[in-house]
Amino acid sequence: MRRPRGEPGSRAPRPTEGVTCAGPGESWSPSPNSMLRVLLSAQASPARLHGLLLIPPVQPCCLWPIKWGNRPLGGCPNAGPVQGLQRLLEQATLQDLSQLIIRNCPSFDIHTIHVCLHLAVLLGFPSDGPLVCALEQERRFRLPPKPPPPLQPVFCGGQGLEAALSCPRFLRYPRQHLISSLAEARPEELTPHVMVLLAQHLARHRLREPQLLEAIAHFLVVQEAQLNSKVVQKLVLPFGRLNYLPLEQQFMPCLERILAREAGVAPLATVNILMSLCQLRCLPFRALHFVFSPGFINHISGTPHALIVRRYLSLLDTAVELELPGYRGPRLPQRQQVPIFPQPLTTDRARCKYSHKDIVAEGLRQLLGEEKYRQDLTVPPGYCTDFLLCVSSSGAVLPVRTQDPFLPYPPRSCLQGQAASNPTTRDPAQRVVLMLRERWHFCRDGRVLLGSRALRERHLGLMGYQLLPLPFEELESQRGLPQLKSYLRQKLQALGLRWGPEGG
Repeated sequence: MRRPRGEPGSRAPRPTEGVTCAGPGESWSPSPNSMLRVLLSAQASPARLHGLLLIPPVQPCCLWPIKWGNRPLGGCPNAGPVQGLQRLLEQATLQDLSQLIIRNCPSFDIHTIHVCLHLAVLLGFPSDGPLVCALEQERRFRLPPKPPPPLQPVFCGGQGLEAALSCPRFLRYPRQHLISSLAEARPEELTPHVMVLLAQHLARHRLREPQLLEAIAHFLVVQEAQLNSKVVQKLVLPFGRLNYLPLEQQFMPCLERILAREAGVAPLATVNILMSLCQLRCLPFRALHFVFSPGFINHISGTPHALIVRRYLSLLDTAVELELPGYRGPRLPQRQQVPIFPQPLTTDRARCKYSHKDIVAEGLRQLLGEEKYRQDLTVPPGYCTDFLLCVSSSGAVLPVRTQDPFLPYPPRSCLQGQAASNPTTRDPAQRVVLMLRERWHFCRDGRVLLGSRALRERHLGLMGYQLLPLPFEELESQRGLPQLKSYLRQKLQALGLRWGPEGG
């Protein structure tokens, strides 16, 4: 009985018999004679040449020995080119093949020409011979004409920098070395639009470049008369965000004059400028009088930005309460106040998978117990804390559920004096706030806290909370939960805290 093709013991013609083939990773160069023996097996004619050559280019791997019994259903995908060339060259010699292709190549499409060029190389035809030259000529003729390169615009002044700062890739990624080098090119001579792009790039990527920031401050002073508050808010943004107060002596007087001139024109820009100055602890009294006036508050109530403006005004009012004891002007009415930052900031939510918060929470749970700390608690007037502990005057960590976790706001400075004068008064519990200082809470140099973070810590401290920072360098150096628990234990004990049976 005839055996089906592919069964063990069957004998089928192998298209690659007689060809010296290389294994994977080895070089392979067939000789023309061995290739010709492989390819001579079927009848071919000039009329069939075009159709027979419509095959993928031959790859060296398709000439490796293949057992027909191991072929996948439908045939080996690499055997097709070899079989087609076999049928093409069964009755042909190399010279006949060359003449056949040269005569018919004007009717070939570009794919067929590429196949023939590949075949010529495999069979050893010289690169300057008539076959290869004819195919190359047809290949160049088939290719569409290459359009001339567009004329590159000649950038002058800040146009090149504007184009670079505006391209999407530059917007997404910091270019610290390039940005640093711009300080040597007198950027104060650039246009306001370019300076805005530069300021936004510094703020977006947390690039604290003092020389460039000084140049922006100088530009603002020199161009004061030509700048409106909408442009100024963008130029001032990096100073507050990067926690950098420029050395330019006219920086603050210039901003006060611009605010006095523009405050009624663009309310949102006005409070944005004041927010940046609040982060720098440089709030001008005159501008505060204006934004806390009934007229300004009534004006912004009907605008699309009413909620964000009220949030900024609430933060400014907190800064006045805590940092400006000499201020005697109007304040934000109680009914207009809203929580400042009632939830973790957008950056923290976006990078939560890189945060140490979960492992720190687990460490505190195992170290103290779940009842002795609160996570992500928002305390008046609206600051979100990472972890909060209530501690007695003797240092014992108390269950949070038995204590009011909030300190009074506005803070009562006479509270400790009242407790000292009345011995029967219960010892007030301290509030300890553990502050995660993640890598993205700092400028890119990793040493200076961003303005918003520094402001939060400053205000919490002024409200009476005891702060325990947990820097990212220390958190990243802990290897596993046991080491982290030991680290947290040392941090808490350094504050004099006690817990467990001996701590109450």
